[in-house]
Amino acid sequence: MNPLKKENGPLLIAGPCSAETEEQVVQTAARLFRTGKIDILRAGIWKPRTRPGAFEGIGTKGLFWLQKARELTGLPVAVEVAKASHVELCLEFGIDILWIGARTTVNPFAVQEIADSLKGVDIPVLLKNPINPDLALWIGGMERLQNAGLTKLGAIHRGFSSAGEKIYRNRPQWQIAIDFKMAMPEIPMINDPSHICGRRDLLQRVAQKALDLDFDGLMIESHITPDTAWSDAAQQITPEAYGQMISDLVIRQVDPEALRERSELERLRKQIDMLDEEIMHILASRMKVAREIGKYKKDNNMTILQNERWKEVLQKYVDRGAHSGLGEEFVTRIIKSIHDESIEQQEKVMSGD
Repeated sequence: MNPLKKENGPLLIAGPCSAETEEQVVQTAARLFRTGKIDILRAGIWKPRTRPGAFEGIGTKGLFWLQKARELTGLPVAVEVAKASHVELCLEFGIDILWIGARTTVNPFAVQEIADSLKGVDIPVLLKNPINPDLALWIGGMERLQNAGLTKLGAIHRGFSSAGEKIYRNRPQWQIAIDFKMAMPEIPMINDPSHICGRRDLLQRVAQKALDLDFDGLMIESHITPDTAWSDAAQQITPEAYGQMISDLVIRQVDPEALRERSELERLRKQIDMLDEEIMHILASRMKVAREIGKYKKDNNMTILQNERWKEVLQKYVDRGAHSGLGEEFVTRIIKSIHDESIEQQEKVMSGD
């Protein structure tokens, strides 16, 4: 039996983004345990950061703190690993579950190194999606773990980096996670709202969406004093707020037989719904950029409409649409509508509305 998939209800993983002090780890664990809404305690020990100089994790001594938190609560503990030496230390300290982060998943050599270090040790392992939307890379990483003999595996959907994104920290792109589930249906899929959202106010909405899409669980970051967290403060919530959020989620009962009987048409319609939602999200992000352009033009006393720029943009997308099998008239209507809305958004900014 795979411990990363519960028989009833979603698997709930929670804990601080980073282990910072013994008191912080133990108190967070104790308060999360009191909510009665947690199955696994998580904490980052080694933190691969985008740029040097940021807090890169407390290191090995954090493993002692996690041992103490487990003794206090009885909760299994999970840690991110990025190389073989991390795996060796986690095994030495009896860590229950490992996860491989998005920055590691992008590197097949790193995933293979971790897989090789786990041969003969069938510990549960979760694999996050790569930073960029590359389904084959995500599936390939899982296959490397399977080829090493690991059977207690799970995937984590934490969203994808996207230039120009204005709402989420990482765009969900739900369809990629759904495609993974279809390609590897035996692998439990855990959603990570914290890294998708990057901010507390969106967590509930994303978590509910994941459950509505029949994901197998949630991983949510929680800290006793989120605003003073040493990493990713804006996306963490207190254990009590976490407990309330989980209580407020609607967990729908899914009949497996009904799922099997679901028609191909319904499945395709669901795909259309998700793609349409993604289109609306992209349009909202685009209009935020348009408003920023409007502010720049206002500050620099520029006219809203730049005719030469507009002609270039329109022709570029007409050409791209033709390569994708889209009609010129259709593409022209869409791009003109988007352009008109952008002009209106900029006019509001320039008029002070």
